[in-house]
Amino acid sequence: VQLQASGGGLVQAGASLRLSCVASGRPSSNYVMGWFRQAPGKEREFVAAISGTAHITYYADSVKGRFTISRGDNRNTVYLQMTSLKSEDTAVYYCALDSSSWVRSPLSRGSIGPRTDWGQGTQVTVSS
Repeated sequence: VQLQASGGGLVQAGASLRLSCVASGRPSSNYVMGWFRQAPGKEREFVAAISGTAHITYYADSVKGRFTISRGDNRNTVYLQMTSLKSEDTAVYYCALDSSSWVRSPLSRGSIGPRTDWGQGTQVTVSS
């Protein structure tokens, strides 16, 4: 599987930004996708996940109410709409994919597993 993330940039605090990630190389679109981020000097942390049907979402407390994860009509694309950005949201954002069902996927619990695939990151910088 290949994951291509895009949409990062430099914005001011309070602004909005939308990240996109396209998955290719999968025969089926029924897989869990999500976003993680890693700030300088910190460990990678979970941001959000969405089920294959897009009916279920899960968010980290730090972004709940500000970020929205969604999937495109073809289910191969996942978006992360970020609003009310804060300086602490500055990080490299990574797209993740897990071929397990939502119930079995570690992404649904904010974690990763041996079957989790990663894309390259996209930098988000929020200036205060």
